[in-house]
Amino acid sequence: MKEQTFTVQTVVNGTLLQSSQMSQLAFSGFAHFTAMQVRDGMVKGMDLHLDRLRHASVELFGQALSDEEILTSVRTAIAAAGTDLSLTLTLYSAHGEFTLDSMDTQPSIMVRTSAPANGPSGSLKLLATEYSRPLPHIKHVGEISKTYYLHKAAQQGYDDAVFIDDTGCLSEGTIWNLAFWDGETVIWPQAAKLQGTMMSMVQRQLRLLNIKQRTESVTLASLPSLCGAVVMNSWTPGVEVAEISGHRLKESQSLSALLHRAYQAEPAQVI
Repeated sequence: MKEQTFTVQTVVNGTLLQSSQMSQLAFSGFAHFTAMQVRDGMVKGMDLHLDRLRHASVELFGQALSDEEILTSVRTAIAAAGTDLSLTLTLYSAHGEFTLDSMDTQPSIMVRTSAPANGPSGSLKLLATEYSRPLPHIKHVGEISKTYYLHKAAQQGYDDAVFIDDTGCLSEGTIWNLAFWDGETVIWPQAAKLQGTMMSMVQRQLRLLNIKQRTESVTLASLPSLCGAVVMNSWTPGVEVAEISGHRLKESQSLSALLHRAYQAEPAQVI
């Protein structure tokens, strides 16, 4: 019997797409990424983005692209899309998920651009939820729980969710890092979490500004001893948090202003 040839097809909303490459991209869930803001053709903390991509690629794929290969793709995207934009850079296995072929393979690279973003305005009310992300140190794709808990928080009148790990410690938000304030010191939660590039930029600039900071466990029970909190990600170094599960935080604006000052001190570079 003659061997049947098989063509990969993709149907979106009832329409047949002709390119098998679309199918490969849509189901390339074994992937990690980094996100950044481009202003005037420049990026802050590009060294941190490159480090993140390199380490995650080695852990997931067994090898990493060179920094220059990544920068070439970023430059191409900026040249095509403009000098003020949001940029997401994803490294993925062309072999997709659920296969050993994704082991020890050179990742493919995809860069997407969109309108520039500065994040939401505060003050936010956050719902503390018991949850820990898998592989929290990697910024990986396909995390349905982040959107799920965002929706659950909104249904209860909150703006977003923050996570509590199995030891009772606050760790991170759905798409955010957390920072707290005791009136003198910036406090970073001691917990398994993503080390965000914005978080790293702010931390190194706070050191240069001689602003005190420390890492410690933060629980719901310890929130009354704190006076401020913010969330941060690639959009913004700080959005004020007014409340976490009923605990009011009255000086979050002061913390946000301090972290914005630290971020402004971070130099930008042409890619």
